[in-house]
Amino acid sequence: MISAQDAPRSDNATLTKRLASLDDAVQSMIETRDYAKHLKLRRVLDAARRVLLLPGGCAAIEARAQTLEAAGVFLGTDWASPHILLPALTAYSLSSAEADTVVMEALSELRLLAVAQGHFSHSLISAEQARHYLSQVMAINLSLLFTPPTEAEREQQGRLALMTRALFGYLSEVIGYEKVLDQLVDEIWRILQQRPIQVEQVRQMITQIAICRNNPEIELGASGAGADRLISSLYGTTQGCREDPGVEVYRQRLEAMDRGQLQYEAAGFARAMHDTGLVSPYHTMLVHFLLTQDDHLLSEALGLSSTGRDCMLCYRELVHSLIREAIHPQTAQALYGLALTLERGILYQPPVAPALWRQLALPLSVYSRQRLEQAFGTAPAPRAWLLAGVLSMLGQPLGVGQGNNPTCQSARALSMWSYNDPDYLLQIVVWAVRDDEVIMHFEGQPISSRQSAGGVANSLPVDLDPVSLLVVPHLDRIYAEMGRRCVGREGDPHRWINPEFHGWWTGRGFRINVDVATGKLTDLENFQRHFYACYHPYYNGNQPVVHPQPAGIAVTDSAARFIGWHAITLLRVSLDPQDQMRVYFYNPNNDSGQNWGDGVVVSTAGNGERFGEASLPFEQLASRLYIFHYDPLERGELAAISQEELERVIAYTTRSWGADRLPPVDLQASSGGT
Repeated sequence: MISAQDAPRSDNATLTKRLASLDDAVQSMIETRDYAKHLKLRRVLDAARRVLLLPGGCAAIEARAQTLEAAGVFLGTDWASPHILLPALTAYSLSSAEADTVVMEALSELRLLAVAQGHFSHSLISAEQARHYLSQVMAINLSLLFTPPTEAEREQQGRLALMTRALFGYLSEVIGYEKVLDQLVDEIWRILQQRPIQVEQVRQMITQIAICRNNPEIELGASGAGADRLISSLYGTTQGCREDPGVEVYRQRLEAMDRGQLQYEAAGFARAMHDTGLVSPYHTMLVHFLLTQDDHLLSEALGLSSTGRDCMLCYRELVHSLIREAIHPQTAQALYGLALTLERGILYQPPVAPALWRQLALPLSVYSRQRLEQAFGTAPAPRAWLLAGVLSMLGQPLGVGQGNNPTCQSARALSMWSYNDPDYLLQIVVWAVRDDEVIMHFEGQPISSRQSAGGVANSLPVDLDPVSLLVVPHLDRIYAEMGRRCVGREGDPHRWINPEFHGWWTGRGFRINVDVATGKLTDLENFQRHFYACYHPYYNGNQPVVHPQPAGIAVTDSAARFIGWHAITLLRVSLDPQDQMRVYFYNPNNDSGQNWGDGVVVSTAGNGERFGEASLPFEQLASRLYIFHYDPLERGELAAISQEELERVIAYTTRSWGADRLPPVDLQASSGGT
């Protein structure tokens, strides 16, 4: 019999033996050509699983993370691209009954932990991005830190359930659990400051924190002290639902409240909603109850200003119908969209109110209903989910996200139409969900989404809001077809696509600083002079941006390395509170706050941003720009920009994404042209 004293020694001996087996399997994989590596994967995963089941196994795997990556363990899988992984999906892979899936996920997390600690530099993800990802993974899987496996987990996963808990115990030990919770709360607030339409992942994080805080067996100390306001915004916003009694109990309580109590409830919910951007399911019960009371209390519950209140009273029947059809506990977030839609006053535009009445009665195609049910379930009905999505998009045009899809152009178009032409957005929605076809025109010729070949995305998106879920596939195919019709033309096809795809307000003037044929930088100085002349208030006669304009940027990581081309919308240019000229823009990538390296850190709050906007100092944004549109009839003062300022912008470019794109000519030579 092995004594307790000898047990660690026995474990160490076993770990040493299993690590030798793993190292041998990895070496064999390294020596195998790429096309045959999958034949060696089974042995590596089996050996890794046996290591991870032992004390010290996680640390040993982390130390070998770079070797495992280089050997090709992740080759041909989603894990090979850590920069596009979704934290929310780890809950499924870690709870899988398939041992290979669980082990691959564990290897991926330990690899990212090694990157986060700077043990090796990954070409696709920075240390900051890895830490950010791991904090979200730990938040979503918080229960793995505190609770033992359930009977169902033990039955389904066996010892794998213990392995995942050992993994998260190691992650929290290395990162520091207190830091994880504190960083998590900060991260949630940072995301909410951007007011995204899709907040399901945020709600999951808050729910996990709430479960842990209510578990007497878990000692949190002072960690996550800022979480109370987040938790209460969903589960205990007002006195009437302080102890989270359930929506049916709360509805019964409302019937016993007098007017003063109802007003107190309405003010509390409205304050929490506008403070956080989150809507409690209890809030929806109150709003439905107030439909039978007076409109003053309803406007209080929505937190409306005089503008929104007047709009609600003017279109009273429409607003009541929208609430009845679209607002349910499952679609609570749409209540915020409705409030902001009223605040925007867009119902006063003659076509919008009739278009919303049409939306209320709109018959959905069989395909549209099936897609909505697959994504959101059957309660409430697909029509309610779609209407809720419409309200969210109308109220939060800068909250539209592209999800984990290469469809930034389509997401930008939806955002731009909601922002600038909501009538057109509502028409596009009708065509897409009723007819299963969208027809747009390119240079006078119709393009049908039904008859067009595939788009940029290789598969149907699933992680989008209800409107994007149904409309983006149509827009993606049309956008790709416009590109195909530009084949053979000299230069970048966006010159012709963007004005036709996004709208008449897109400037027909077009500038690009990359030679399409070679990928090299070209005419940098003249490009920047022209951008300043078109958009900088000091050089364009103090002319503000009238219509949002599409633009293209070269995205870089925190090490200023080029990642790819990306679509944004230029919204406005103005002085920030520190009197620094900034460009405020829309980024469809779900999270605008990013570190682009070389001191270029995108801001989403604290520098004069409105909800949903990202911003950078003018010089820094200009340095990452590679295409922009402008009105060719408006001329700025090209010669007024100092050479010193231009050189600073160009230096930002050549130190980052342009470093390996330098042409064999002097970039500082002035062309002197217009």
